[in-house]
Amino acid sequence: MKRQSPTRSNSSGYTGAYGALRNKCNRWLAAIAVSILAVFPAMAEETVILALGDSLTQGFGLPEEEGFVPQMQAWLRNEGAEVRIINGGVSGDTSAGGLARTAWSLTPEVEAVIVNLGANDMLRGVDPADTRANIDGILTTIDEKGLPVLITTVPSAGNFGAYYKKSFDAVFPELAEQYGALLYPNFFAALGGENLSDARQWMQGDGIHPNAEGVGKIVEAMGPAVLDLIDLAAD
Repeated sequence: MKRQSPTRSNSSGYTGAYGALRNKCNRWLAAIAVSILAVFPAMAEETVILALGDSLTQGFGLPEEEGFVPQMQAWLRNEGAEVRIINGGVSGDTSAGGLARTAWSLTPEVEAVIVNLGANDMLRGVDPADTRANIDGILTTIDEKGLPVLITTVPSAGNFGAYYKKSFDAVFPELAEQYGALLYPNFFAALGGENLSDARQWMQGDGIHPNAEGVGKIVEAMGPAVLDLIDLAAD
């Protein structure tokens, strides 16, 4: 019996069952390629932010998912931002502690920084000149990396007198202007500013740290400033 050669089409290769299978495989591979191309640009566009701070950043007294960093990251993503925030908050940290760890915290993946330090300096009565020198050192290190920065802190409560308050409160806006940094002047602005005694429903029992609902209000108020930071990182 004479053996028949497989029939070929003129344009798309083999016909019959083999051709259908090959076409199906090609479509499958094409779909995978499209999926890969869709995923990798999104990964490349992700902005990595270091949140360098104290217990307010770290999320003291709260479940991990209810702290400042997870709530801010969720808020930003809900606004359409591709972002990942590194929690660089250390409870009890002063501006001196923040300065000591700034250089090694700025890993190559970091593209922008939130600096939230100074609250513990104020509570301990640290000389505002020392706080200024430490924040200046932090901003210098960040500036050498060419990274945009958002500065925030809490105003002095006035426990150490009017001169201390004036000197302390001047540190952050003046340094923000000097370094061309974004400024969110009061971390607690959404809870009533300096008079936190009227914000007890949004504070933990210590009267110092916000509860989960309080963090949510802070995040909603500060979020637009962080979106501006992300825009600067993309430039």
